[in-house]
Amino acid sequence: MQPVVNVEQTTDRPRRRRPVHGAHIGIIVLDTGFERLPGDVGNALTWRFPVQYHVVTGVRPQDVIQGAPEKALPAIYDAIDRLTELGVDGIATSCGFLAMVHPQLRAYSGVPVASSSLMQIPLVLQTLPADKTVGVIVSDRKSITDEHFINIGAPIGLPLGELAFDGPIRANMRNNASRVSYAAQERDALETVERMLAETPSIGALVSECANLPPYSRAIERTFGVPVYDVVSLVEWLHAGLKPRGFHPETS
Repeated sequence: MQPVVNVEQTTDRPRRRRPVHGAHIGIIVLDTGFERLPGDVGNALTWRFPVQYHVVTGVRPQDVIQGAPEKALPAIYDAIDRLTELGVDGIATSCGFLAMVHPQLRAYSGVPVASSSLMQIPLVLQTLPADKTVGVIVSDRKSITDEHFINIGAPIGLPLGELAFDGPIRANMRNNASRVSYAAQERDALETVERMLAETPSIGALVSECANLPPYSRAIERTFGVPVYDVVSLVEWLHAGLKPRGFHPETS
């Protein structure tokens, strides 16, 4: 017979003292001003659970993507400290290019840290048929390197699809557009994926590096019939481990 677990006893473990309760995920957001639609990592309406945000003032996307992300580490470390002091149990970020400094963030943080949606690549690859591969949608192809993939345990040489430089998504991010068009940005994302699949028909799933793409993941899946993974699926996975669903009659 299997031993019977005493549910009452399992609730007596020591708990962290925290000033804020109920938000188990902290999200580090780069310093931006463009409109973030529902589905974007930086829109609180995206989440089915509370999250705690911290903006790293003065650290812009271009500083992490085209610049040297190592220079942003002091500000990001401070954000990790502030979020954990508030009481979060896991941390995510708003930029996939922070994969470059994932080893440093992991070494510094006292709680689990999901630095980049690219972290999902190894798992997604293992789910696919042997003749299929993962395509990666990136915001800047010239700036992504093998090290971004190596630092989060992903293979190199995967097919990449780049958002058009003059397309609405990248233009709106560059210009910090206070209003954006969902329809125009959706077309931009769909056109990017269409080019990817034409170039590499063996793509069996997609991972979006760019944390601003999740609003269009559903449209991509419906249009092309391939699974799509992004920063939202990463954060939801992280949260599922930090706060598993309850199935006991008194907790479900």
